[in-house]
Amino acid sequence: MNNRNAAKNNQNFGMLLRRRIALVIVDVASVIIASFLGLLIRFELSFSSIPAYFLTPVEKALPLTVVVTLVLFYVFRLYHSIWAFAGEKEMQNLVIAGFCSGMADALILQFFKVESIAVPKSFYFLYTFVLISLVFVTRFSYRFLRGVRHRQGNKDNETAVMIVGAGEAGNTITKEIVTSGYSTMTIRCIIDDDPGKWGRYIQGIRVIGGRDKIIECADLYSIEEIIIAIPSLGSKQMSELLNICKETNCRLRVLPGVYQLVNGEVDMSKLREVDVEDLLGRDPVQVDIDSIIDYVSKKTVLVTGGGGSIGSELCRQIASHRPAHLIILDIYENNIYELQQELEHLYPDVRITILIASVRDKKRIGHLFEMYRPDIVYHAAAHKHVPLMEASPSEAVKNNIFGTWSCALAAAMHGTKRFVLISTDKAVNPTNIMGASKRVCEMIVQTLNRMHDTEFVAVRFGNVLGSSGSVIPLFKKQIAQGGPVTVTDKDIIRYFMTIPEAVSLVLQAGAYAKGGEIFVLDMGEPVRILDLAENLIKLSGYRVGTDIEIVFTGLRPGEKLFEEMLMDEEGLQETDNRLIHIGHPIPVEEDRFFVQLEALKEAATAEDAEEICRIMKEIVPTYHSEV
Repeated sequence: MNNRNAAKNNQNFGMLLRRRIALVIVDVASVIIASFLGLLIRFELSFSSIPAYFLTPVEKALPLTVVVTLVLFYVFRLYHSIWAFAGEKEMQNLVIAGFCSGMADALILQFFKVESIAVPKSFYFLYTFVLISLVFVTRFSYRFLRGVRHRQGNKDNETAVMIVGAGEAGNTITKEIVTSGYSTMTIRCIIDDDPGKWGRYIQGIRVIGGRDKIIECADLYSIEEIIIAIPSLGSKQMSELLNICKETNCRLRVLPGVYQLVNGEVDMSKLREVDVEDLLGRDPVQVDIDSIIDYVSKKTVLVTGGGGSIGSELCRQIASHRPAHLIILDIYENNIYELQQELEHLYPDVRITILIASVRDKKRIGHLFEMYRPDIVYHAAAHKHVPLMEASPSEAVKNNIFGTWSCALAAAMHGTKRFVLISTDKAVNPTNIMGASKRVCEMIVQTLNRMHDTEFVAVRFGNVLGSSGSVIPLFKKQIAQGGPVTVTDKDIIRYFMTIPEAVSLVLQAGAYAKGGEIFVLDMGEPVRILDLAENLIKLSGYRVGTDIEIVFTGLRPGEKLFEEMLMDEEGLQETDNRLIHIGHPIPVEEDRFFVQLEALKEAATAEDAEEICRIMKEIVPTYHSEV
């Protein structure tokens, strides 16, 4: 292996040496040509008109001028740069070295004057100009020819691109594509809403017009990809622009945000694919960061179900607020291990403990609470998949209800200050066992809140984009496979929020908690699942119905057309954050409730689905199922 590496290093050194020798030879020729061409231009390209007392000193001074120039070129690193990637700094060094060579030549020629007659002053400027021009051409011609050869070789694979945005970010992206020797993209046109830029050129590409020209130009120039290079664009404006672009059936990519421009990080590597959440058109959720920091900072915080979509994001945001100790509990080891590596890299100063345990194991949970005595608990562990829980109702009961019961009771017994249950909109007027089980969980924490010093609360929200159980990953997979995309019903609607948004609101709701509340997050306007499917197909560059079909499969067991956030009995109380509301607690007859829970536990242990549903309907009168 060492012999092979040594041979490779020798080969690389030999290639580098040959290239530098070639540059030196070219530079020697450039100095000679510049010296005589300077005189020739001075005398109107008539060699016979050049007096001997001018030509002779130039000839005599030439060897010394060559040596001095080569030394200057070495000092200014003209033999060290990789000219295939040369930029402004290399150009600057080249010009300075050329001027220094011109001044050195002027001094040298003073010692070789014939009959005290100096070479015309214009010669020095002409020599310098010709030398810089020759060196520039020789250095950058390789880059140009290599780019031409690359583009010629990729001619059949070139992607026709439209840039939207003629600002600084657009100019940077355009320049990188135009000058790159490796890019297989060809920019056909640029779009910008500023009329002052229409008809003008950026890197030789014409700004055609405003956004009203996008669809027309996409067809006219056979555009395959649209790059939106406006990092300062707000969510609503971005949504409006994307709604136009997705009608072109082109692939779409965007720059992530304005901070990229501020930090000077705008380049092709920062482009990302457009996602459905870009089309939601909502302003980013605002939270009171100070209240969250005061709430979790220097506290021992336990997150159950920490390896899941919501749980892992909870851990990320909690870790960023510097808790004294973050304890992450989950039954699955793979996801939680990856999360551990991520958090320990990002937050090396935060104490993090990973626990593998089942929330069903009452004894194990009690032991862990006694050992770590968390100040705050976020209970995110739950089975959430509606159709799967319809097929296995006993698992929903064991994991969701009695897993919550064991964790909540352990929290009460070991001095936990606050226990936050992650609930769901499916708990409202449930039509499935999963939703009914989460409603029972809400009842458990509200009941325990009246019996113990621990502040028990629940936070209820709808679907989150990109979670493992959401429709978005399924749609993306189906599109990648060529379709069809399956939608249960053309009229089905859901509330959506991004995972970071939902979690940040959960954290703030926890900071507001006094005990007994059910916090309800404002999920914005409901979204039709059919619209989501169509938008994803278009954003992927396909035509709905032509390239990718949409097939309606019918509602699945336990599924309903729309979700609700509040039950009829619950009122609505505002908080300081307009996106967080409080539902008033519904009274629970405690003695009867505990008896029903015991009966439910027996039915779940016996795997009696009918008995489970019967008892569930007694506990949750708003629960309606087909069983």
